[in-house]
Amino acid sequence: MSTDNRLGYIEIAGMPREIGLQLGRFGRDIAHRHLVHGHAWASVLAFRADPRVAAMRRMVEARFPACWAELQGLALGLDLPFDDVFLWNCRGDLWAFAPDGCTTVQIPGAEPLLAHNEDGDPGFRGHCALAHIRPEGGTAFTSFVYPASIPGHTFAVTATGLVQTVNNIRSRGVGAGLPRMVLGRALLDCPSIDAAIHLLERSERAGAFHMTLGQRGDPRLVGVEFTHEHCSTVTLDRPQCHANHLVHAGMAGERQVITGSSRSRQQRGDQIIAEGGEGLRDPRAILWDKAVAPLPIYRAQPDDPDHENTLATAVFHIGANAIRWQVHDRPEETPRFVMDGTLKPVS
Repeated sequence: MSTDNRLGYIEIAGMPREIGLQLGRFGRDIAHRHLVHGHAWASVLAFRADPRVAAMRRMVEARFPACWAELQGLALGLDLPFDDVFLWNCRGDLWAFAPDGCTTVQIPGAEPLLAHNEDGDPGFRGHCALAHIRPEGGTAFTSFVYPASIPGHTFAVTATGLVQTVNNIRSRGVGAGLPRMVLGRALLDCPSIDAAIHLLERSERAGAFHMTLGQRGDPRLVGVEFTHEHCSTVTLDRPQCHANHLVHAGMAGERQVITGSSRSRQQRGDQIIAEGGEGLRDPRAILWDKAVAPLPIYRAQPDDPDHENTLATAVFHIGANAIRWQVHDRPEETPRFVMDGTLKPVS
């Protein structure tokens, strides 16, 4: 891993347990130096005796054995107890204040445009990666990955041309079900937007997420908000912003935590979109906006009240025949990685 706080790149292949093992080795050092000593880790592990955890374990092992094996390999590679690693990958299902944020800009059209700020623990800066993963018996994909976490809860593009971006939802209505990060990982094996929606609608869900889905050759951009009890799917017909709390009309009755940052980013994003202009042509103008201090869309403050900073910005041009995308790890600089219709960086 680079020592200059830049986003890394890794390639991983093999059976699910081997995939997890390599992901664990990738994140082992920073997990032991930083993650396991922090407030978030301690807060999540305080749920060890929660009866929902045993139910989630049984459901993952039975419904998604490949993900179960990936989690086992992840714990082995991290050199941490499996029970602790499993809990960490259920963090948002158990603890409403799990440190995950994110902002997404959705611009439908003949060639949909999707852009996303990945906001997370600033202690992970320089220790995350863009990972190209080829699971034996599964679908290849490229995803932003955090140390100690399975893929599928950030942003990703799959070999079937599915694009996924994910925003945290701090739901107060969680219950026993499949962990939201496991559902996000399972979605990367879906062949289409409709298959992904079916997975999310029909599954027993523990926690809550917002996902934006697009696909090569499909003109739709689809927003999905799900909680333990409900799932709302909207095909977008106008430019919108989503800043990690429930906004769909059909989810108005759901109990959730809306932090000051989340509310500020949503309001500012809505304002820029309503004004039109550069933000609709280049969504980075929205995602890199710092006009509303101290709660801007682009988050770099050491005293961020949610303990999150923007670690990467991804922009996806979803065409009929290819997805052209790029990932920045610093604002207003050239992209760190460019993928010109492929899953691997060309520069």
